Amino acid sequence: MQTFLYPRTWLILGLLLLGSGCAVTPKTITQVPNTARPAAPSQAVYNSGGIYSPATYRPLLEDKRARLVGDTIVINITENTSATKSGSNSASKSGAVNAGITGLFGHNVPKASFNAASDNAYDDAAASNSRNVFTGTISATVTEVLPNGHLVVSGEKQVAFDRGTEFVRFSGVVDPMYVAAGNSVPSSRVADARIEYRTNSNLDTAQVMSILTRFFLSFAPL
Repeated sequence: MQTFLYPRTWLILGLLLLGSGCAVTPKTITQVPNTARPAAPSQAVYNSGGIYSPATYRPLLEDKRARLVGDTIVINITENTSATKSGSNSASKSGAVNAGITGLFGHNVPKASFNAASDNAYDDAAASNSRNVFTGTISATVTEVLPNGHLVVSGEKQVAFDRGTEFVRFSGVVDPMYVAAGNSVPSSRVADARIEYRTNSNLDTAQVMSILTRFFLSFAPL
């Protein structure tokens, strides 16, 4: 006895494969790579006998702070944005027509007149409010040191749950002058900051589903 699979069964199996391919890491808007390894110290050609080395210089009386590629820094995310927009439109128009008839086919027609009037008014009002709050902490890695001493940082945090993984990503440019004690800096002091929170759960997967998968699901929804 042979078992045959109907075309619809093959289609469903193909859709399952496509659906599994959709559960990928969400795309990012932050600068990549999200981490960097410190460069190996260069071998000195001439040894002067001193203990100072510019390549590995660390201030003796200063708290440990990020300053070289591969160093880590704590970003305190304190984003609170709000926006309000409102608008209104109004218009009005009125008109009147008066007409009288004094004669009709050579005969006098007394008190024959025609009156018409119209009034139009239009009022429209709209308002929109938006508020976003994002708080938390993330450790980022220095990926580049700019010629002026500013630090390009980038980091990613992943938290896995039963039904998905949460991704918190951050990137930006940090001025070492704003690095506080404890090697931390608020996100409001980071230039070109890019902050995002994504998940690869079913909800986020539906949003990033490929066009091809949507095409097949429109014919045979699961």
